[in-house]
Amino acid sequence: MATFDKSAAAFPGRDRQVFLMTCGASLLPAVALERMVAAAHGQAESGGLVFGSYDETIDRFHRTVARLLGTGAADVSFQRNTTEGLSLIAGGYPFRPGDEVISYVHEYPANHYPWRNLTRRGVRLVELPNVTYPGDPGADGRPYAFSLDDLEQRITPRTRVVALSSVQFTSGFAVSVESLAEICRNHGIDLVLDAAQSLGAVPLRPAEHGIAAVAAPGWKWLLGPIGSGLMYTSPELRDKLEHVAVGAETMMQGVDYLDHAWAPHRSAKRFEYATASPALVAALEASIADIHLHYGVEAIQAEILRLQDLLIDALDPALFIAPQRAAVNRSGILGVVPRRGTPEGLVEGLLGRGFVTSSRGGYVRIAAHFFITDEEIARLARAMNELG
Repeated sequence: MATFDKSAAAFPGRDRQVFLMTCGASLLPAVALERMVAAAHGQAESGGLVFGSYDETIDRFHRTVARLLGTGAADVSFQRNTTEGLSLIAGGYPFRPGDEVISYVHEYPANHYPWRNLTRRGVRLVELPNVTYPGDPGADGRPYAFSLDDLEQRITPRTRVVALSSVQFTSGFAVSVESLAEICRNHGIDLVLDAAQSLGAVPLRPAEHGIAAVAAPGWKWLLGPIGSGLMYTSPELRDKLEHVAVGAETMMQGVDYLDHAWAPHRSAKRFEYATASPALVAALEASIADIHLHYGVEAIQAEILRLQDLLIDALDPALFIAPQRAAVNRSGILGVVPRRGTPEGLVEGLLGRGFVTSSRGGYVRIAAHFFITDEEIARLARAMNELG
């Protein structure tokens, strides 16, 4: 069993408040902060000479993320956010008028607008409806997620892409990626995952399951800085895609800027069309290497769920609807519904007591990363029961 460093030395902001909003933006760990500051000092002291180590920095990032995802470095690219990655895929996919993309009616905008924008090209966006998932907090009829049965019923010969979040940002519902990927493989459909609310807290092996693409920001469960992110693409998908954004870094000739030959990278480097911030790249790589690869995502996931179990057991069921401990579709987001009052009111009340949470879609989102302690969970439960 992993022994986690939950100290303020490892997470400088955690001694100021109990931070339970990793689903929005994580606390920045010391290892990432140090790497960012070092990179900033490099530019302050040497200006453009910092580019002498740029290739090394971004290549190290590719290798580290590849280890996290169980794939090759050639399949990894640095992105500034999920929207950027998904827009590059949606815009470059060889759709024809009448082709279809299946998504979910309550997807986060990053995984909605890039596909909706295709309707002007005659592509049809098919949205899965809400369902109440068995054993979830939806015992009162509250919509919670989407159904894989509904997905299969909506697949047609014109379905080209299924674009879904592996974890829903409102409720925390985690789809079975294995089952979802199997459906897409059986129908010859490209599966594109928004992993914003899963990557870093839930193990993911896209190459193993035949997933076409995964995009995620770095500043949630990956514990990186705002403005950093990543994307996985399979070689098969890259062979299909047209270029959407193109610049010097797209091309294999690198810094020979007077060579205007059309020679784009075949690897995922083709998506790194312009210079990225060395500080952001280095900081995200540091968090993944020194935290996620050090502890293992499986161990991190187990610790997150253990902390959630403590909260679920301590909450008064007369006051709150919470997921069952045995529910198989839990994630890092614990979606709790107050039986009295509003989620927004509870979030405000908790903030007054030093607990940072958030609300979306009728849920209070408790998004505790592994650095939260048992004692903090116990205090949170007492505060929620008193405020509820």
